[in-house]
Amino acid sequence: MKKTLYAEFTAREGAQDDVARLLGDYARKVREEDGNLAFDVYTKASDPRAFWIFEVYRDEDAFRTHVKAPYGAPFNAALAPLIEEDASVLTFLDELH
Repeated sequence: MKKTLYAEFTAREGAQDDVARLLGDYARKVREEDGNLAFDVYTKASDPRAFWIFEVYRDEDAFRTHVKAPYGAPFNAALAPLIEEDASVLTFLDELH
């Protein structure tokens, strides 16, 4: 079964361009993962500091592989001081059939 989620966070005032650059680099790496089916990055139309990332992985194993990727921890460490939350807020989704 696919593993689907979205991550959300808010860039600190004045940091949205840095967050966008960081996310762009990270997204390219994630999209190359064998088990990644989608990694779509958005900003909220009414608030460009609000970021939403829609992620889909082939299955739980592909998601676990993603979490263990060597570029994940450095990305999160670089992101942490640029956002208002302590970390990305994750919401896991189940597809309706």
